[in-house]
Parts: sequence; structure tokens; C-alpha cells
Amino acid sequence: MKNHTRTTLGLLLTSLTLGAPLAASAQKKPAAKATNAEAAIRESDIKRDLFALAGDKYRGREGGTLDELKASAWLAEQIRGTGMLPAGEDGTYFQWFNLQRTRLTKASKVSIGSHALSVNHDGLVYQPTNAVVNAPLVYVGTGTPEELAKVDIKGKAVAFLFSGQPTDGISFRRYLTATLRDKPAELVKAGAVAVVVVSDTRAEAVFEHWGHTYERGRFGLPGDPNLLVVNQAPTVWLPTSAAGWVQQAGQQFVADLRVETFAYPSVNIVAKMPGTDAELKKQYVLFSTHQDHDGVRAPVAGDSIYNGADDNATGCAALLAIMRAFKQQPSRRSALFVYHGAEERGLLGSRYYSAHPTVPQSSIVAVLNAEMMGRNVADSAALLGSTAPHLNSSDLVKTALAANQAGPKFKLDTEWDKATHPEGWYFRSDHLPYARLGIPAVMYTSLLHPDYHTPRDEPSRIDYSKLTRMTQWMYLTGWAVANRTAAPAREPGFKLER
Repeated sequence: MKNHTRTTLGLLLTSLTLGAPLAASAQKKPAAKATNAEAAIRESDIKRDLFALAGDKYRGREGGTLDELKASAWLAEQIRGTGMLPAGEDGTYFQWFNLQRTRLTKASKVSIGSHALSVNHDGLVYQPTNAVVNAPLVYVGTGTPEELAKVDIKGKAVAFLFSGQPTDGISFRRYLTATLRDKPAELVKAGAVAVVVVSDTRAEAVFEHWGHTYERGRFGLPGDPNLLVVNQAPTVWLPTSAAGWVQQAGQQFVADLRVETFAYPSVNIVAKMPGTDAELKKQYVLFSTHQDHDGVRAPVAGDSIYNGADDNATGCAALLAIMRAFKQQPSRRSALFVYHGAEERGLLGSRYYSAHPTVPQSSIVAVLNAEMMGRNVADSAALLGSTAPHLNSSDLVKTALAANQAGPKFKLDTEWDKATHPEGWYFRSDHLPYARLGIPAVMYTSLLHPDYHTPRDEPSRIDYSKLTRMTQWMYLTGWAVANRTAAPAREPGFKLER
């Protein structure tokens, strides 16, 4: 499939590998102060690039779609314009990989009594499964042991109302996910043949947001265990509006569910600026981001395109600006730039590249990841990977903190990097696969905001002055790492909490 992908999609992208620039003669000169090249990071360039990438033309750049590939082709053309050399496969800027998608067929059906449900719209099926069920439905309240003791659930479909509170500092979303996974498993073990979960008011907002995801199915790299289709009792999640009618006695639960699976192409975009030092040029400082977002989904206030301006066109524009700075003044080590595809599908591009890098894995001395860098208070930001247990290189973090003091002087929020933070933000971007390999890695971010993963994440809402300063901070860190003689030291005994 990989070779077939290159053949069929190569016509779209081949022109981007022609005329790739030769290594600049300036590489032979000794490295100068970063301030000589920092002026190449211009707010006007960043704003222009971001508006182009996050406009409606690319329809939200959903991973595994032609929209993502078209956006990737545009990015590669901009990268070539900066003077960076191709560092993908076969002398190109590209590294192809496949996504595996598992979803319920459109012919799948679920009904409860007289209510015929539109699958993954009126009712969300928690995990794609092949199942045929025709059984009486019993309602057990919130499913406490006392309530369950009053009802014979063997051979029946069991409905319960979601309830409870998260503990141990986990987020509500993680608590909800655990409940949808664990509670039905307990009921099936006790004899239920299907489970129906009814939202309370807290779960309703999540139900509405996650419907887009359930409709699309599950994604992963080929061979991912979470894509295995296990023929099991189905779990159907209903909105709060179902709470009244689902309790009616004498209803029959009927389901006919069928699973289908597909492979889709996605792509990483990889470029480099070779270093000037005869030995250190064999090592790489990797600047990371992702180019995909959520694509076209159900409209919100009349807008169906999830443009992903902050998430993550900000990172894409930032890397282009950093490339221009490294072209103007190369460093002793080589600079490697990776745009990861299909991040929103589960960090798939970074998982693939970290396992199959186009340079020796051992030659990557640090990863600086750009993730949502253009919103919230103008003078605040965060550096994830700076607090234990996420800290895997005190050396790299000290360099980043020094660069912040030398440059933008952001007030740094450390709460979001703690293991106790309910959002688990550290685990949701492309530095993570590298950190799991022990490679020193940090993430630059201005954190979440109300427009996150909505059609309101538009280019007009970005703080371009802040984004420019975030870009400069990231560049100054990378420049320092790329010019020092010793690579950043790795933290002894580094181990993530999950």
C-alpha cells in the first residue's frame, strides 16, 4: 500500500522535489550570534502563512483526507522557498504512512422500543463491534449494586444513568471514558447482552462534541491493538433527552451492527538545514509540529469548517519562520523540521516518524514541539516537559528558560505540566512519542481556550504579536542547543506516570 500510495499521489507532489536547493556556502562560516538571524522571524510572514494555511481552502486539513495532502503540498512548497533541503524519503520532503480506520457501516441499526436511532448521531456506539442483539431492555437507575440486586439482567439489555464524580485529579472526560469502558464490561460479565448509558447534564456537552469522532470511527497505525474488532456486546450512549423514554417498561433492544475497515494515506513533511561543524552536523535538533486538524463537520452557528488556526496552523507558520532564520545563519548542528500528519487521529504521524525516522534515531539530540501558540493572555505561555515526571532533560529545560529570559520573557504557567492536571495536556501532542524514547523533548504552547476544536478557531482570532514572540523563544532555544558542544543531558530514571 505504501508504494501504491507514492505512485498514485506522487503526481500531486512531485514538483515540490524538483529544484531542491543546494547546501548554502554560508554553512562553511562559523556560527554567528542568534540575533543576526532572529530578524528573519517576522510577524508579517507568520500572519500571511497562517491565513493561507488555515483559510477555508484546505477545509480543516483532516488527517487521512485529500485536504490534508493538499495542505501538505502547499507547506512543502513554502519549505522549499525557505531554502531547506528535503529530508523525507527518496530525496523528497515527504514520508508516507497509512492510517487504519475502523467504523460501523452506514447500514448498522439500533432501536429501543419505538425509537429507531441513527447510529452515532442519536446514539453513540462506544466501540465498533459486529453484533446482532434482540433482547428485552431493563432500566437499573444509576446501576448501583443495590439497584442491580433487584433486577435479573441475564440475557437482557441493561440501561443506566451515568453518575458519579472523578477522583484523584483526573479530568471529567477521562472519568467519563473510564465509565463507558468499565461499567458496561461489569454488566456484560454479569450476563447483560447489551448496555445503554444515558447522559446526565455533565456528560451531555461531551456527547455533543464526541459525536463527530464516533461517527468517523477509530483510527490508528496498522496493527494497533485498539483497532482490533472484538465481537462483543454493544454499548450505546444516549443523550440526556432519552432519560424519560428509556425507562419505560416492556421495550425491546434491537441492534444489527457491522464493522468495516479502510486504509488511508497520510504524510509527514521533513526538511533540514545542514550544520556547519564537521562532526556536530551529524546530530539534529528537531523542530516539531502538525499540519492536520478536524476537517468539515456538523455546522456550529452556520460554520462547518474546523480551520484549526491555533491548532495547529500557529505551529506550522512558526516552523516556516524558524527555517528562514536557520537559512540566514546555519548552526553547528543540523536543524531538522518535521510536520507530523494525522496528529488529531492519535499522534499518528509522530508515532510513525519517531519509530521510522529519516535520520538515525540516536542522532536526534532534542525535540522542540510547537502546539497552539497564539491565544490567551499576551504575556503568558507554558513549557510542557519542564516538571517531573514529565521532565526528561533538566539541561534542555534550563536552556529553554534562559532563552525565554533572553527573549520574550513570558510568565510561565507550570500547572498544566503537572501529573495532577485534569486535562493531561502533556500527553496530547507530538513531543510525546519522542519523550517515550528518552529523547529530550519539550512543548511550547499558549494552552487551551474556548474555541479549541470548534469552527471558531479562525485566523482572525490569533494574537500575531504573541505568536511571533513564541516563535522567537522556540528559535532561541533551538539555536542554543544547536551550537553548544555537548548535547542536552538526559534525565536519569525518567519515567512517565502513564
